[in-house]
Amino acid sequence: MSHTMNRPPVTPPTLADVAERAGVSRQTVSNAVNNPDLLREDTLRRVQKAIAELGYLPNRAARNLRTRASHLIGLPIKAAEEGTANAAMDRFVHSLVDSSREAGYHVLLFSGTRTGKAEDELPAYDDLLRSTAVDAFVVTDTYLGNPQAAWLEQRRAPFVAFGRPWNDPDARHPWVDVDGAAGGDMATSHLIERGHHRIAWIGWRKDSLLGEDRRAGWSRAMRSRDIPTTGLASRVEDTVASGREASAVLLDEAHPTAFVCASDTLAMGVLHTLAERGLRAGQDIAVTGFDDSQVAQTVPPGLTSVRLPLEQVAVEVVKALEGLLGTPPQVSPGVLLSPTLVVRGSS
Repeated sequence: MSHTMNRPPVTPPTLADVAERAGVSRQTVSNAVNNPDLLREDTLRRVQKAIAELGYLPNRAARNLRTRASHLIGLPIKAAEEGTANAAMDRFVHSLVDSSREAGYHVLLFSGTRTGKAEDELPAYDDLLRSTAVDAFVVTDTYLGNPQAAWLEQRRAPFVAFGRPWNDPDARHPWVDVDGAAGGDMATSHLIERGHHRIAWIGWRKDSLLGEDRRAGWSRAMRSRDIPTTGLASRVEDTVASGREASAVLLDEAHPTAFVCASDTLAMGVLHTLAERGLRAGQDIAVTGFDDSQVAQTVPPGLTSVRLPLEQVAVEVVKALEGLLGTPPQVSPGVLLSPTLVVRGSS
């Protein structure tokens, strides 16, 4: 590595940079370095000129070439959060592994960080990029104002996001997401059809764009039927304890007959409050959750919840990855999938 010692600390040019400069695919750059006799003379000259102009190092190229053969997709995995019912990612990971295998890839799970801060994950991505251990990444948690996306784009590392680029409407990377507003609307409309009009919302803090998306569905369903929402909404952290406290306050002050929650975790908190007060979910007060976790399926009397089509999300993510890793690379447009409502005893 001595040849880099005296250089200023800039990002070295990548295979993607050469491909862009020469107007060819990454595979063509690979061939120019490893199998030049496969290329037409003029194409080879064009690639070699781009390599020279950018100062691209062929020894790095050999490493980058092996990348394409790793057939591994990197996925950051987080520790389960205590005090929550969040296990939706388990279903997604399982489906992603299956869909990737069918496309000839394997999923490499890597641990990001214990801090929970998205920017603290970047060293883990950097390690995998430098060691050329993966061909591409699947990025999650875009609702945190994800810095990984910008960082990976800057380095031209192929990736697909599970989640919209909330804070960057001009982002050009492929993404797959679920329509949270449609889910909030489904849950609220279901309760209105059951005769409820005092329907409270318990959601996440305002800086959660995912939470605000889900809340927009509750708001839309209520307003489209001229049902007032004043005093019926609460924004809290996503924990069972927060759902418990918020529902207790709302029951005392707003007297709702039903609750729509931004997650099953918050809905579990509501069920705790109802049990403490001797109220029965689904009979005295209706409750709906979001994400259709295993908890929703097993807690009595069964929690009505918005189910995300995670299997379909995984299929679409892999389709987008295949496009990115194809020759020439294809960037798919964003895909927004619809959730469904699973009705159980709580509503």
